[in-house]
Amino acid sequence: MGLNIKIIESGDSILEEIFERKTGRYGEISANVAQIIASVQARGDDAVCELTACFSGAVLSPEELKVTKAEIEAAYRLVDDEFLAALLLALDNITNFHRRQLQHSWFEPGGLGVILGQLVRPLHRVGIYVPGGKASYPSSVLMNAIPARVAGVKEICMVTPPDRDGTVNQYTLVAAAEAGVNEIYKIGGAQAVAALAYGTATVPKVDKISGPGNIYVTLAKQQVYGQVDIDMLAGPSEVLIIADSTANPSFIAADLLSQAEHDEMASAVLLTPCGKLAREVRAEVAKQASRLSRREIIELSLENRSAIVITDSLEQAFELANRFAPEHLELMVVEPFHWLSKVENAGAVFLGRYSPEPAGDYLAGPNHILPTGGTARFYSPLGVESFMKKTSLISYTPASLVEVGGAIVKLAEVEGLTAHANAVRVRMQEYETSLKEEGVVNQDESIY
Repeated sequence: MGLNIKIIESGDSILEEIFERKTGRYGEISANVAQIIASVQARGDDAVCELTACFSGAVLSPEELKVTKAEIEAAYRLVDDEFLAALLLALDNITNFHRRQLQHSWFEPGGLGVILGQLVRPLHRVGIYVPGGKASYPSSVLMNAIPARVAGVKEICMVTPPDRDGTVNQYTLVAAAEAGVNEIYKIGGAQAVAALAYGTATVPKVDKISGPGNIYVTLAKQQVYGQVDIDMLAGPSEVLIIADSTANPSFIAADLLSQAEHDEMASAVLLTPCGKLAREVRAEVAKQASRLSRREIIELSLENRSAIVITDSLEQAFELANRFAPEHLELMVVEPFHWLSKVENAGAVFLGRYSPEPAGDYLAGPNHILPTGGTARFYSPLGVESFMKKTSLISYTPASLVEVGGAIVKLAEVEGLTAHANAVRVRMQEYETSLKEEGVVNQDESIY
């Protein structure tokens, strides 16, 4: 091993292994998660506090789980003006982007008085999970809370693991306050997910849980789905870059490493038909990685899940990219917007050499909570619609129901659902009777 990234051909079996994204067996972890959830269901706050002490080292009583106003005020005193300015710029960009996604209720009149439509309403209460402990992820706070706030969610509850001394990172707290989070709880891991899903004396249950976490958090979200909604099952981060001979090898290497540092299972892949560029990027990866703080994680990511792939052409590169369906796709090619039409599956696309993936992570505006593990084939980024629900509206008049009633009855009878057919037939009969009484139709005639 080392800080080098391997160069392979497009037909190499190693590429297929990377594309498969094997994550191992999580049976034992899944069983542990089930026990944690059951414990929180049965014992509520007591279980939450015990598990928090076990996993975070923070000894807290139920009364100490909720972050106080004084703690938030103290957090503001600990952050610098430069951070706050950057946070507010990101908040504005993310808010403006997500406002464009807002949907509204609609009604459409039809013939004979039929009205069809859809009610669009926000969820009432959502829970957002933000990784924590000694780490700081204010960007994750913004990406979860802002679309919920734009959607009109009344109660946004955040859970995040505390440090060993029972505190929450000051940058995370300030981000939550600025993003409009209503409540913050010092809880992490599967026990936090369980508390949000089932509720405790301290933590009211929510309608939906969003936000990335470790494998315990991911499996817990999977197990409580149905009790509550969830955003997605997030896997290891990934970037796939398509580059031609004009691309800057230093930029490519930097972007590959920006994903490799997430964790040892992260994927960083370059597809290029240019062998010279491939070799230059490999050299740059080794050079830049040697100066970075998370070298051990980067080394494992480069070895396990990363590669530079020499393709036959750019066209083949796009075919492979669509198969991989990456979380992040960078196009470092001449006229990237021309090639955009070739993209079928990706969580987010970064066009051109000056559009690095970290711009999307922090400031650009689109959400950085994206489908991973190939789920971009059928899933979308977190957005305003993730925090809204829709209700269909149907309104028929007597005349409009009679006009189509025979078709409804026929379809119901074909399916053997005679009660369905009867629910329509009794209305048609009642309407016919009323018309006869009014003399609109003769007694010997029938309207159906």
